[in-house]
Amino acid sequence: MMVLVGWVIALVCIFGAYLVIGGHLAALLQPTKFIMIFGGALGAMVAANNSHAIKHILGGIASCFKSSKYTRTFYMELLALLYEILGKVRREGLMSIENDVEEPDKSALFSKYPTIMEHPRLVEFIADYLRLMVGGNLNALEIENLMDNEIETHNHEEMHASHAVAKMSDALPAFGIVAAVMGVVITMGSLHLPPTELGGLIAKALVGAFLGILLSYGFTAPLANVLETKANESTKVLQTVKVVLLASLNGFSPQVCVEFGRKVLYTTERPSFRELEDDIKARKGK
Repeated sequence: MMVLVGWVIALVCIFGAYLVIGGHLAALLQPTKFIMIFGGALGAMVAANNSHAIKHILGGIASCFKSSKYTRTFYMELLALLYEILGKVRREGLMSIENDVEEPDKSALFSKYPTIMEHPRLVEFIADYLRLMVGGNLNALEIENLMDNEIETHNHEEMHASHAVAKMSDALPAFGIVAAVMGVVITMGSLHLPPTELGGLIAKALVGAFLGILLSYGFTAPLANVLETKANESTKVLQTVKVVLLASLNGFSPQVCVEFGRKVLYTTERPSFRELEDDIKARKGK
């Protein structure tokens, strides 16, 4: 939603000021220039990515117009799930969660947390490392190294959309120059026309440079920043799980483990100690 708000503010300020100083919007209505600039940049992006990456980019751009999935409520549910899993391990041993981690979608324990189950990759991440803990063949350092590698891979994949849109943003001013040069070529071939008509052709040529810069810094560059933020948010979830499970491997109680996880959260989503404690107690009472 804030993306649309930002775009509206930019357009109102730019075109509003243009009108105030005596400009005419009709002079800026150059749909062919828009097709030339945006179409050229879009084509370059398609040429630079495979079909899987393009689907990821489109999905990422669509997510920019939605609120974040990783809210304080989401994290409280995640930490409550981890607390319950580790509590069961502490009471009954690691083997007690074997069936839960083998088939999380059929687990009564996991099914109590529907918000988390809506994130298959997160559930898979939790189940995979709990499975390794159940196996008992890896120590904490080995599991931490494996987690770091997987989280790095995840972040690299998630950042691809941001990088692609950022490169497209960088290319738009250049395509704007291409459009402007083409307009100049047309103008140079029309020098026999009277000055008033030549002025109109020159203005149309300059609109190309204007559109390229506006589309870049006013529209696509902000999208790239939003995509980067969303990629970091999805990575933070895995880092939270990592911290909690490693704390458990190092012998801390479930309560302390989830406190470790709470501490690594961004302050905007981090519940207070009391909020998390009360939420866990309420869930235990159900």
